Amino acid sequence: MARSAGLAMSWDEWGKHDAVALAALVRKRAVTPREVVRQAARAVELLNPRLAGVLEVYEDVLDRPGVDGPARDGALYGVPLFLKDLGSGLRGRRQESGSKLFRGHVMPATDPTVENYLAAGLVPLGRSTTPEFGMTFDTATDYLGRLLVTRNPWNPERTPGGSSGGSAAMVAAGVAPVSMSSDGGGSTRIPASFCGLIGLKASRGRVPRPLAQSEYMTRISVDGVVTRTVRDTAAVYDYLTRIPSGGAFIHLDPPEGSYLRALRRPPGRLTIGLSTGAWGRGGRPDAEVAARVREVGRVMESLGHRVSAIDDRSLCEWEAMWSAYLIQWIGSRAQFATTARERGIAPEALAEHLGPMVHRHYVASARYDKFDLWKMMSGNNTATRGFGRAMTRYDLLLTPTLAIRVPAANGPYSLLRDEDLDAWVSRLADACRYTMPGNETGLPGISVPAGLDRDGLPIGVMFYAGWAGETRLLQVAAQLERARPAWFNQVPPIHVTRP
Repeated sequence: MARSAGLAMSWDEWGKHDAVALAALVRKRAVTPREVVRQAARAVELLNPRLAGVLEVYEDVLDRPGVDGPARDGALYGVPLFLKDLGSGLRGRRQESGSKLFRGHVMPATDPTVENYLAAGLVPLGRSTTPEFGMTFDTATDYLGRLLVTRNPWNPERTPGGSSGGSAAMVAAGVAPVSMSSDGGGSTRIPASFCGLIGLKASRGRVPRPLAQSEYMTRISVDGVVTRTVRDTAAVYDYLTRIPSGGAFIHLDPPEGSYLRALRRPPGRLTIGLSTGAWGRGGRPDAEVAARVREVGRVMESLGHRVSAIDDRSLCEWEAMWSAYLIQWIGSRAQFATTARERGIAPEALAEHLGPMVHRHYVASARYDKFDLWKMMSGNNTATRGFGRAMTRYDLLLTPTLAIRVPAANGPYSLLRDEDLDAWVSRLADACRYTMPGNETGLPGISVPAGLDRDGLPIGVMFYAGWAGETRLLQVAAQLERARPAWFNQVPPIHVTRP
């Protein structure tokens, strides 16, 4: 194994290893966990000044990779990952949610998802960036007293997406092979699409919620990972699906065997419904994105699947779906008043502790009352049953991941903008028309790379499966990865192999 000065291996070798391969080197004692985390930390030093995807590296981990308790018998022991600065956290580590409201907050306990990362043997190396409370897919903040804009390694003028933007930027740039994500409106799938990665949002109830939450309280969000290879996603999910007793309102039987082993089996001949329609929103998706979805449909046909275009109006009652999702999206921000009081801040002073668009969400939450809550849950029922009926006709749905191509960093979807809330939310929902319904209904979806656009930026496409259909999604993703390897694990201009 060729070594760079003071490092375990050359950057060319480092960039070629996914998490499964890196863990194999650790098991063979070709490298030590200490050498691995130090090389990842060195990659942060090299690339983070240009990408701004990491808030901090845990310095104690560099000498003691086992300090937070990664399991030595975990299949991915010794592999570093970054913890997203939002949602599930690690006891004794800071988590600020990208917000001045949580500046300096330290996690009092380790959440079940992070326990699962540790059970896999993954080594938390630091914190990755997120927009404030994960409320958009443009990862830009100013809560630290300075503008911090996370950049896309394919083009630093563009966003890597979000809200798991820092994680996606670091994985795409080869800093680490896997990193934490979460998805409440597309926040795993969107950055995967914009950075050329794999992003699986599991079914509601498949992955445990943080200790202070539940699927009843926050029905839309699911934790996960972004990766460069399908097998890495499968390997992590073999651990992520472990739910502690009493830790879920929604009961799902455990997966039928290992996701990683399931990749060896073909998914069989599937019926796939293809849609690039409006999905209840204004306008049409970007023409280049829609064309790429149709190209993937042709690849699926060449693999023996039955693919047919569908009328998206047959999927659900879109007015009910969008009403339910947006009442939840805006109305739930009323909780900031309670959070402020818990942190010794008067709700009247929240304008000083929240960014401009987040504060507008909080103010607008007063629009809703208990009758709107009833309307929201009724709309969720209508939309979920509609998609349920659709998934009896199709094994999978194939759609764009986003209706747009990669936008500017700190651009039209930034929470730092000063504009009318309704126009901003409408623009966000139009872009996320294909991802947000999966959060409302709880269906699993996976974003996979589908090559580059005319500007040399990644385009992702998405597959939806029926309830608890993660195995099928991973099998189809692996099938596409084998059929079109050039689309996967591509090397962007900003990368560890291109210092």
